[in-house]
Amino acid sequence: MTQRLNYAEQSPQHLKRYMEFARGLAQSSIDETLRALIEIRASQINGCTYCVDMHVKQARLHGERELRLYHVAVWHESNLFSARERAALTWTESLTRLTDEGVTDAVYEQVRAEFSEQEISDLTFCIMAINGWNRVSRAFGTVPGSTDAAFGLDKAGLN
Repeated sequence: MTQRLNYAEQSPQHLKRYMEFARGLAQSSIDETLRALIEIRASQINGCTYCVDMHVKQARLHGERELRLYHVAVWHESNLFSARERAALTWTESLTRLTDEGVTDAVYEQVRAEFSEQEISDLTFCIMAINGWNRVSRAFGTVPGSTDAAFGLDKAGLN
């Protein structure tokens, strides 16, 4: 894949604000392990190789088990995820693949059983953020691994 344009150079003010928004989510009620799972899953759904690459490396650096990373794509059939993680992944898929019916009451109730209202709101903003990054990366052909050194992801040893 070849990068089409450098959006950081073309829209630096928007990138700065979006990065502030996304970085602010580290202070949310959603822990980094769960954020990594939803970032990987949304990126898989959206076909964003750059973001899958980045978030798998981040997850490894934060101590996520390798086998769980392999299982994110097949989480429905895997027994490696807790009820809370499954609810978050369901919410991620529902918000990433919006349908005409929107988010069903059944999906909301599954999430509500595992998360507080604050956590559901924070989780939604986390999903919103990764979906935005996926769209930018897909639109402009961001090359996987191209920012590893800048973000310290080269330390993951997954080249």
